[in-house]
Amino acid sequence: MSVRKLEVGSKVVFAKDKVSDSPGKRATEISPQPKGDAYSYIVEKYWVVKQIHDDQTATLVTRRGKEHIVPLDDPRLRKANWWERCFLSSRFPKLDQPPSST
Repeated sequence: MSVRKLEVGSKVVFAKDKVSDSPGKRATEISPQPKGDAYSYIVEKYWVVKQIHDDQTATLVTRRGKEHIVPLDDPRLRKANWWERCFLSSRFPKLDQPPSST
């Protein structure tokens, strides 16, 4: 992703790799682990850009206030489309409010 496409406050979607015994409802690309004890899958996370760094990375913020530093050229990172910004807006954190306690 190009630096020009993202700015502070941009809503982004990050496809996070996960592993567990029971994937949730939002899990995609589910596949069993080699030994069969768990599953690997992808969950789309709805985050907001807090800061863009000179080294071509961005600090992304979750709804609970956690921060992740991600390279801007990471293929799992993309800008949220209009449908996600409109209909899934509650999943994106608000930068101007304190993190939720849930």
